Amino acid sequence: MILLPDLGDLYRLHPQFNAGTMVEVLRDLNLRAVTWATDPDPDHPLRDALPAAGIGIHDLPLADWAWAETEREQLVGFLNQFPQGRERLRDAARAEQAFMAVLTAPLAPASLADLLDAARTYHGATRAALDEGPGTRWQGRRLDDLAARLSGVTGAVLAPLDDLPGLLDRLPEAQLPALADVQPGETSRRRALADRAWQLREEDDFSALLAALDREPGDAVTPAPELQAAAAGVCLAVGDLDAARARLEAAAHALQGDLPRSLPGLTLARLGQVRDAQGDRDLAVRTYRAVLALDYAPQVARSAAEAGLLAPFQLDLRP
Repeated sequence: MILLPDLGDLYRLHPQFNAGTMVEVLRDLNLRAVTWATDPDPDHPLRDALPAAGIGIHDLPLADWAWAETEREQLVGFLNQFPQGRERLRDAARAEQAFMAVLTAPLAPASLADLLDAARTYHGATRAALDEGPGTRWQGRRLDDLAARLSGVTGAVLAPLDDLPGLLDRLPEAQLPALADVQPGETSRRRALADRAWQLREEDDFSALLAALDREPGDAVTPAPELQAAAAGVCLAVGDLDAARARLEAAAHALQGDLPRSLPGLTLARLGQVRDAQGDRDLAVRTYRAVLALDYAPQVARSAAEAGLLAPFQLDLRP
């Protein structure tokens, strides 16, 4: 059993440790499937990338631990009533902040060992502050349950990064992939470029980003239609509606099949907004309805479509 770290939405933030990087890691390990033992979020970035790369996903049935979050909230409410309790909560908050600082610093595959050390430190500090139980969302019990469910599983297992130290302690047959010398390749670089374009910042060089997107041919994980749709977002950000619409319509016409599965919804939702911004309300409404008619669309696309049906999208370019 090879335990792979799940970073969730953080994959979208790290140019050298993104969904494309994970595809490359699995290819290097000659693994064509993963057991999914992590967040069931349907909009998880690897739910797009792995099937698009031909890597199968086998969902491990997981227990519902939502009640543990409720107990944690109740404990926080109780501790907040007392000075010593508030100090314990501050200690736990500092541990969480320190862990998040590590997770949001630049990461690469070679960072895995340091990430596991940071996870152990975080969980140890949390237990010291709040004790095992509601304060840790019953982490020990949850990991015991997860380890039992993974007993006998072989191949690659995707599990939350901060669960890996505990799983390694409980599963003698489990091991980590050797990532110390892994260098992200073209799949990773192309995925990073698209991720950057979907999350524009004021300090970005829009012209350089647009030129980079236009140069890319695309691949299975980040196909050409996605690069066009992402480039349209750059055009939209600078108010070039004609260019944005042309790119989105080209991307929509170039869609083939349903992989990556979030792409049709994202492309059509943005296209509906551009058509709205140009005053083409009837066509925009039909486009929004097309998003909602898809078998799957990410929540951000569905929300944009639902909002667009309620009121026309208006482009605000004020600084």
